[in-house]
Amino acid sequence: MNTSRKLWRGLAVVFLLSFAVLGWMGREIYLKAPPIPDRVLSSNGEVLFDVGTVQHGQESWLAAGGQQVGSVWGHGSYIAPDWSADWLHREAEGLRDALAQKHFQTPFADLRPAEQGAITAQVKEELRHNSYDATSNTITVSPERAKVIRSLAAHYTGLFGEEASLDKLREQYALQKGALRDPKDLTALPAFFFWSAWSATTDRPGEKGLSYTSNWPHEPIVGNTPTTGNGVWSVVSVILLIAGVAAMVLFHSAQKEEPDPVAPEKDPLFGLVPTPSMKATIKYFYVVIALVLVQVLMGAISAHYAVEGGGFFGIPLAEVLPFTVSRTIHTQLGVLWIATAWLATGLYIAPALSGKEPKFQRLGVNVLFYALLLIVAGSIAFGWIGNLRRLGTDFAFWLGNQGLEYTSMGRIWQFGLFAGLMIWLVLMARGLWPALRRPSEGRGLIAMVFLSATCIGGFYASSLMWGQHTHYSMIEYWRWWLVHLWVEGFFEVFATAVIALIFTRLGLIHSRTANAAIVLETIVFLFGGILGTLHHLYFTGTPTAVIAVGAVFSALEVVPLSMVGIEAYRNYRRTQAAPWVAAYRWPILCFVAVGFWNTVGAGLLGFSINPPISLYYVQGLNLTPAHGHAALFGVYGMLGIGLMLFCLRGLMPRANWSDAWLKPAFWMLNIGLAMMVFLSLLPAGIYQAWASVSEGLWYARSPEIVQSAVMRGLVWLRVPGDIVFACGVLALAGFAIRLLWPSRAARLAAVRNEAEAIAR
Repeated sequence: MNTSRKLWRGLAVVFLLSFAVLGWMGREIYLKAPPIPDRVLSSNGEVLFDVGTVQHGQESWLAAGGQQVGSVWGHGSYIAPDWSADWLHREAEGLRDALAQKHFQTPFADLRPAEQGAITAQVKEELRHNSYDATSNTITVSPERAKVIRSLAAHYTGLFGEEASLDKLREQYALQKGALRDPKDLTALPAFFFWSAWSATTDRPGEKGLSYTSNWPHEPIVGNTPTTGNGVWSVVSVILLIAGVAAMVLFHSAQKEEPDPVAPEKDPLFGLVPTPSMKATIKYFYVVIALVLVQVLMGAISAHYAVEGGGFFGIPLAEVLPFTVSRTIHTQLGVLWIATAWLATGLYIAPALSGKEPKFQRLGVNVLFYALLLIVAGSIAFGWIGNLRRLGTDFAFWLGNQGLEYTSMGRIWQFGLFAGLMIWLVLMARGLWPALRRPSEGRGLIAMVFLSATCIGGFYASSLMWGQHTHYSMIEYWRWWLVHLWVEGFFEVFATAVIALIFTRLGLIHSRTANAAIVLETIVFLFGGILGTLHHLYFTGTPTAVIAVGAVFSALEVVPLSMVGIEAYRNYRRTQAAPWVAAYRWPILCFVAVGFWNTVGAGLLGFSINPPISLYYVQGLNLTPAHGHAALFGVYGMLGIGLMLFCLRGLMPRANWSDAWLKPAFWMLNIGLAMMVFLSLLPAGIYQAWASVSEGLWYARSPEIVQSAVMRGLVWLRVPGDIVFACGVLALAGFAIRLLWPSRAARLAAVRNEAEAIAR
């Protein structure tokens, strides 16, 4: 008991201190973010961008699709360029030519090496010089640079408009013609791209050779190369990872762990009678499978746009389903179906744990279901309509597509989802309260489920912390609270606690062992996970302290994954504990797969891009989706499927259960995911990384690389994995449909039992 109390106190200390530091870092980001000027002026007094234009440009880009149409500061999609890197390189080259003509009356490419060196030095000096005046809130540039800026503004206005000469480039970018129709939006857009590139190259006040984005992206022309701190903290992170893994192994080997108990002779849950509210969760799981099917379809279409930006095997699909929409649905549903599976699991287990059905619980479960269905369908439909009709920035923010990865739904729908999560939390509390009040060995696990559910409900509020006019650095700060902490943090704690509860209820592990283990695991996970959020923010206009803290704690975040393989092996052994455990073989094997993908996807592929020196070169390249697919589906998706299968085992007639469908579903999902990652995404990321290191990020994301024969071949290599994976999803859907109708053998058995009963 004393040990348990110490662990809970330790968890409270880690939680409070970590969030205190994360909050303080947020304050520093707010204070030291790149300033947004009222005006950008030429030194001869010409106004290039007027009051509010930069902010309006940010809103215009987000309304046009935002992070689904290329990226800014590395966050977004991968077919179109990173606009900050693209503008920076075009501006640097344009200024070189302008200065070469001014001083030598010759194009830069025709100058002698010494002359080229002099011009390049002048370009670097001008672009790195911070000409921002805080008193007047203006940025001043030279006349030569002003001319280049006007030329680039015309290029981007035509690109997002309807300039016919840019049709081929638009197709290569999978960008709609007339992505922005309002002339004011088109005029403002280049101001935001200019500002994002200016922040990436101009020196911070009082610094030399250090931009607001810590010299990201890599651009040799202007001296954007990794900082000293970037390299030092990368070395520190690797050392901490090795030390942490060693410490974890030593700690684990020093513990005298209690062996698993002897499994009961019969299934302890065989006699569990689902309550009305538990039965009401069945429809949640069928919606989960439907959402997975839609997500896979949208993923295949989005991937194909990389080789045929305007269509799908010759069909002009982009006219009704452009890349912006298909990728938005793909990424948004990836979060929503996993969350739905976990929410439904919580609603299922709450009455099962307490042994009591609260009054009106079934009504609450049904109301929540239809509310969530309305939010999912409404957010997708309005986002789609807003994109096709180009309904403007206000519609996009409030009802349509906010243009942010994984949290794209309009603000009205976010309010609705937050309200739905509050309803879910109330339903969970009502269901778990009797079990929480009753002294038992498993009460610690139940408390962890309830606390993590509280965090799931409460921390979704982070999606409401930014507004339509919020600084882009702060939008990224709060967005990663949602994506990293909400999805990768508290949902994982919730799922881990639920899995531990499942094994204790099955009698396969001791409750007292699970109680201590789950609190200790949560301490270790949150110790690195909360502040590890900052590794997403190295280069988003944040102070250099973010690199130091993010590098250290993102390395510690990987440490507990070093022992995941052992837990996965133990889970596999538990499938052989007793003959009746075979009934739970596939849910448990899903948990085993979670251990594998945690090690490979979250651990190996995750840490390969987490150190600052690595992320400096590969942020915004295909190494990120290689990690993302392996971690998001491999870990959280397989968790959701495993929990869903466990719940369906107790909800549906056991005679309808068919391993003939589940076996191919399980293996095709995992093999297809591995093929997708290791045959296509990972090699594509490595190929781009080579280009990024040798030339710069602009080159790695340029049509010359993205549309090269190598990259196109790697995109086509994704097809076999996609097909295998899709067949796995179809097999899972077939299994679910099969559950609704008894087999011929089951019907004959029922008739036989009825006849025997009549005879008696």
